[in-house]
Amino acid sequence: MKFKSSLAAAVMVAVATSVAPLAQADTAALFLNEQGEPTLAPVIQEIGPAVVNIATIGSTKNGYEDPLFGDLLPQNPNGGNGQPAHAVGSGVIVDAQNGYIITNHHVIADADEIMVTLTDRRQFPATLIGSDAETDVAVLQIEADNLVEIQKGDSDRMDVGDFAIAIGNPFGLGQTVTMGIVSAVGRSGLGIEGYEDFIQTDASINPGNSGGALVSLSGDVIGINTAILGAQGNIGIGFAIPINMASAIMDQIIEHGSVERGLLGINIQDLTPDLAEALGMPVAEGALVSRVFDDSAAQEAGVLDGDVVMSVNGNVVLGASDLRNEVGLLRVGETATLEIVRDGDPMVIDAIIKARPEEPQLASLNTDQQQARSNDVEFMGALFGPIDPDSDMAGRINGVQVIDVTPDSRAWMAGLRPGDVITEVARNKVTTPEQFADAVNNQDDGRVALHVRRGNQAFYVLI
Repeated sequence: MKFKSSLAAAVMVAVATSVAPLAQADTAALFLNEQGEPTLAPVIQEIGPAVVNIATIGSTKNGYEDPLFGDLLPQNPNGGNGQPAHAVGSGVIVDAQNGYIITNHHVIADADEIMVTLTDRRQFPATLIGSDAETDVAVLQIEADNLVEIQKGDSDRMDVGDFAIAIGNPFGLGQTVTMGIVSAVGRSGLGIEGYEDFIQTDASINPGNSGGALVSLSGDVIGINTAILGAQGNIGIGFAIPINMASAIMDQIIEHGSVERGLLGINIQDLTPDLAEALGMPVAEGALVSRVFDDSAAQEAGVLDGDVVMSVNGNVVLGASDLRNEVGLLRVGETATLEIVRDGDPMVIDAIIKARPEEPQLASLNTDQQQARSNDVEFMGALFGPIDPDSDMAGRINGVQVIDVTPDSRAWMAGLRPGDVITEVARNKVTTPEQFADAVNNQDDGRVALHVRRGNQAFYVLI
């Protein structure tokens, strides 16, 4: 479309004068102000009305605090302690005909009333259609005429270095526009939400921008601003939920009122090069399956412990977070086509996503220090012995239990804790301390990969 290409060309002229001159036809179509200078004003004027201000009244907390990441809502000195609080955030109109608005879950969490203010100063009460705390996405609806919606882009096509425009309501000042670049894509492991696949940007984002739009130069929304690094304000590191993820969540919320998130039924972890070498695997990235749950979709499909998932439905999986995000967007009954590597051989498995069962209530393990027995084995600062017959693991699995771990030892630093049960050493099953000792002594390179069961979880550790 001419509008998109001309705007992008305008910015290129402004920030990259070393680039070869554009063709005469392109330069004639640039957005220029009255002084003949490149400007973003036309695109902002077109999409600005689609970004709204959101105020809530309810028994909310005094803002949202995290020990590492600051939320984008301004603090309210009169809020907290169950008292009425007025929170100011942002939202994006994505369906003008039906009045649907995407924002963040934390913007409207615990709100009794939600008020939306448009750029033309009209105000409307909003209905909460539903929200999903695990992705921090919420959908509102207002009844209003003459709304302006923003077009949804394809966040999967954004690359580091692409320009990005942030639009929102920082500090309750009113609509504010900033510009920067996409600093990173696929950010995860930040501990902000359950499902993380953030776009990182240095476009200035401040408290109050939560739920606002991150926009490409074409005028399409590519993300929903949700978090910043640091609690005081912009330091050049902000995060947005990719619009592809937000749209998938929105569709489920509109259809069901909530997200009907299914379950594949596996424990997973990142496959690092060191762990791959210790396990004798030919690949060094992907999601390593550390446990397959009984009666799960994965077990019925034939997934096994030690499989490495390389892609889901054609989408590449570089680590555990990628697999978690891909499966988390699938609905119950949908098919997850998994490309896996098993013992060096690639294969494809189709798994039908199942509903989540109720979470089992697990008894805590007995982690009291015990006296060493004659058949116990010491290794790297940990004491291993038969499974305690009084422990929660007795009768459930076969293996060797961690009796005690010396703090700051190699075993401790690797993540072993008293009560853990070791079921495999370097892919070899062990059921007695003697088998454990033999398997450890057979490792020649000084690295030992252990398969660990802890409560209802399973994972690999590398010592």
